[in-house]
Amino acid sequence: MDQNNENHTMGNNSEDTEIINMATLLEQEGLGLDLPKAGEIKTGTIASISPGQIMVGIGAKSEGIIRGQEFELIPPDVFASLEVGQELPVFVVVPEDHHGNLILSYVRALEAESWEKAQSLMKEKETFTGTIEGFNRGGLLVNFNELHGFIPSSQLSFSRRADITGDTPETRYGNLIGQEITLQVIEVDQERRRLIFSERAAVHESRDSIRDKVIEKLTIGDVLTGRITSLADFGAFVNISGADGLVHLSEISWDRIRHPGDELKVGQEVQVKVISIDKEKRHIGLSIRRLKEDPWQEQIKELRVGQLVEANITRLTKFGAFARLTNEIEGLIHISEISDEHIAHPKEVLHEGDDVTLRIIKIEEDSHRIGLSLRRVESLAFADMDLKALEDELTDSDIKVTTDDAPESDTKETPSEDEPSSEQSADETLEDKASEVDTEDASSKDEPVNEQSADETSEEKAPEIDNDSTESQEPEEDTSDEPPSDEAEEEKAEE
Repeated sequence: MDQNNENHTMGNNSEDTEIINMATLLEQEGLGLDLPKAGEIKTGTIASISPGQIMVGIGAKSEGIIRGQEFELIPPDVFASLEVGQELPVFVVVPEDHHGNLILSYVRALEAESWEKAQSLMKEKETFTGTIEGFNRGGLLVNFNELHGFIPSSQLSFSRRADITGDTPETRYGNLIGQEITLQVIEVDQERRRLIFSERAAVHESRDSIRDKVIEKLTIGDVLTGRITSLADFGAFVNISGADGLVHLSEISWDRIRHPGDELKVGQEVQVKVISIDKEKRHIGLSIRRLKEDPWQEQIKELRVGQLVEANITRLTKFGAFARLTNEIEGLIHISEISDEHIAHPKEVLHEGDDVTLRIIKIEEDSHRIGLSLRRVESLAFADMDLKALEDELTDSDIKVTTDDAPESDTKETPSEDEPSSEQSADETLEDKASEVDTEDASSKDEPVNEQSADETSEEKAPEIDNDSTESQEPEEDTSDEPPSDEAEEEKAEE
C-alpha cells in the first residue's frame, strides 16, 4: 500500500514538473499567453484592415476584432490614417463572444485614457486650455481629448459673467463658441460620464473675492436674473453673477408661505431685486415678491381703523387668535383685545370656525398686519363712526337715522300749533320755515329797522317765551292714536 502511494505521489510530481517546465518553456520562447480581461486597455498591433473591421493582435490566442458599432465610432479622418503594423491602444469589450471572437474598441480606449488623464489633472490641480464647442441652458460645453466636459455658468470667471447678457442661452453664450478658455478639472465620474470644469478655479477666484467684485457693481434696486442654489427654512439662496444672495422667506411671495419649497425649486431661474447690500459682512439681500404687484394694498383699500367687520376665526395661539375677513385678508386679535376680563388663553372665549364681528384697531401697510379687537366692538369711543357707517349703509333705503342731542324728558310734550309735530314730514317743516322767512323779509322791506324796534321786538318775544313755558306746564290733551277702552265706549253710549 505504501509503495503504491509512493509511486502515485512520484507520478503527480512528475506531471506538475512537466506543466511548470512547459509554462517556463513557453515564457522563455516568448509564447506565454496573457489572456485579456473585460475593461482592460491593451496596446496592440494592426494585423489587417478591411471594410467594416480591423484585426488587432494583442498577444492573445487569437487576434481581436474591431467591428460593428465600435468600428463606426472611429472618425473617418482617424480611420484613414491607420496602417497595418501600426500600434494603437484598444479597449477589451468582450474577451470571448459566442463565436469565440475577442471584441475590441479603439474609441473606448481613447476615452479611457482621457478619463485617466482628467483624474490625474484633478488630483494635481493642474490647468489646461480648451475650446468652447457648445452651450446649453446651464453653461458651456468643452472637449477634453475624446471626452465632452461641462462648465456651469456659476464656474465661469467674474469678468466673463459680467460680459454675458441676454434672456436666452443663444444670446448669452452664442458669441463664445470657438473661444479658448483656461480650465481646471473639479469633478470626474466615469460611471456617470460626468466631467466638470471650472474657469474660476483656474484663475484662482475665491468665493469671497468674487462676492466682493459683485457687490462693487451692485446697487439697491437692480433687477437681475439668477439661479436658485439651495433652500433653507428661512429663505432661498440665489446665485447672481457668481455670488449668492439671500431671498428671505418673507420676500418670496406676497402670500404667507411656511417654507421656500412651497414656491421655489433648486436650479430654478428667477428674477430678483436687490433690496440690501452689506459690504462688511458680504451679504446681499434679494426679493422676488417686490417685482410683482402687492395685492394686499388693493384688498385693504376699503378698510379703515375703527371699522366693524365680519370675520371667521381660523387659528388660535397662546397670544391671540387669527381671523380671516370677508376679503380673505387675515388679521390678529391679540389676547388683550378679546375680553375685558383677564383670560389665560383665547379658547376660553373663541373657537376655530366661529363667525364674529370685530373692530379694526390697527393697519400696518409696511408689515401687512391688521390688528383686530373683539372687546371694543361695543366701545362708545367709536359711536359716532358706527352711526356714520350706519347712515351710509342706509343711504339708499327708506329707513332714516335721526339723532337728538337734547335729553329726553319723561313726559311727552305735545307739539304746539305753531311748531310742526314729530309726525310731520321734513318737507312740510322746510315749507313752513320758508314761508316764515318770506314774511319776515316782506315786513323788513315795509318797516325800517332801528334800535327802538329791535328793543320792542325783544320785549315782545320775551313774554311769548314765558307764555309758551306756561302753556307747556298745562295738562296736555290726549292725542294718541290708541283705540279707546271699553269703559269709554260705554260712557259714550249712555250720553
